[in-house]
Amino acid sequence: MSTAHAREVASSQRFEFGKNWARFLAAHTPEHAAQAEVSLREMLGVQDLSGKTFVDAGSGSGLFSLAARRLGARVRSFDFDPQSVACTMELKRRYFDGDKNWTVEEGSVLDTRFLASLGQFDVVYSWGVLHHTGSMWKALANVIPLVKEGGTLFIAIYNDQGTPSQRWTKVKRVYNHLPSRLRFLVTVPVFCQQHWRPIVKGTLRGRPLEPWRIRKKERGMSLWWDLVDWVGGYPFEVARPEEIFRFYRDRGFTLRELKTNGGSMGCNEYLFVKDSVGLSGAFSRQNPLI
Repeated sequence: MSTAHAREVASSQRFEFGKNWARFLAAHTPEHAAQAEVSLREMLGVQDLSGKTFVDAGSGSGLFSLAARRLGARVRSFDFDPQSVACTMELKRRYFDGDKNWTVEEGSVLDTRFLASLGQFDVVYSWGVLHHTGSMWKALANVIPLVKEGGTLFIAIYNDQGTPSQRWTKVKRVYNHLPSRLRFLVTVPVFCQQHWRPIVKGTLRGRPLEPWRIRKKERGMSLWWDLVDWVGGYPFEVARPEEIFRFYRDRGFTLRELKTNGGSMGCNEYLFVKDSVGLSGAFSRQNPLI
């Protein structure tokens, strides 16, 4: 697995997500963990995950695996990127060292044999991951058997913007083909283009760091490392909300929550439930995991 990942990175076909997450973890604080926990609770519509099983398919930094564990779930985390696996293991060491209810391992969402070995879960979580596999629709299908009947699938997929999405694909290819020391030639202009307005507004109000504070409260993430992840994130695929909805509807899922990004770049978030008693099956927004 590590060999496959290294080969893709060497051929400029894959961004090193794990290396970026390692930089994020260097500045990680308990506040990041708390905000991630709030974000997960709000989208799932629960106060805790006690007695539930949770798999983080593409765990990245491990921040949301940590959030799920803090909420009481038994957690299984995996990632294709060895450095992402190391990041997740580091967060586990910091907060739940030696905990037998949180397993971290290397694996690919495209490897059906590996996925079959995991079993099924109450919550299958894959935020901003499946569109980076190089085979998004296969990955979207592969996570289905991981969801228990009546279980929850929480995914986030990049919004299809048409021509702008095609332009971003080219930008990402350029970024990954550049030597590391020259990649700032892409990230700095993108940062200025995307954030100059809030920075100017914040400065005029005497709060130049306001954009960083706001972003820190959104899912507990980091403005700068999120930007690097966005600019470099390759492979890169996109989908329209109706495509994702129909894909899972036709495979026995009901859409229970949808958070779109208003047509801009970034991810649309989907919360599906795997039907066990038909489309009118029992589901409570207050307790969707039962």
